[in-house]
Amino acid sequence: MRIRHLSISFEEYDSREDLNGSDRELLNRAMESCENAYPPYSSFHVGAAVRLSGGLIITGNNQENAAYPSGLCAERVALFYAQAQYPDVAVEAIAIYARPTGFTLKHPVTPCGACRQVIAEYEHRHGNKTRIIMGNGDGAVQVVEGAEALLPLMFYLEELKKR
Repeated sequence: MRIRHLSISFEEYDSREDLNGSDRELLNRAMESCENAYPPYSSFHVGAAVRLSGGLIITGNNQENAAYPSGLCAERVALFYAQAQYPDVAVEAIAIYARPTGFTLKHPVTPCGACRQVIAEYEHRHGNKTRIIMGNGDGAVQVVEGAEALLPLMFYLEELKKR
């Protein structure tokens, strides 16, 4: 038996104003997209903004449904749209922002496991790491380089292929 340890590094900023210009712009676009979310059941508004190589920004927001599994997270809405419309263009960065109604978030919002796996899939597809920018309210912002920082024991495409 072996015991192994995992650790990650991430950047933490006191506020979005401390981000560099392109990261701040992306987080601001996620904030704007958050306003169009449809969360009648959770009251948890989430917006996402994806920057493609070349600079194009695609936004998305969470869409809930009375049949709960039919809803979709903001990150996947933005990523799926981006890859459906621009399949050969790599995702450089994604920003996620949340604004709940009726409660307060103490930490930046992070992608759920399914969204982390989707980010990992697009990283593999395009051969690059995605910068992931996570924020909420006017509080701290956290940034990681690549899905593996948030999903260290992810599925790898090569391991799923038949030999």
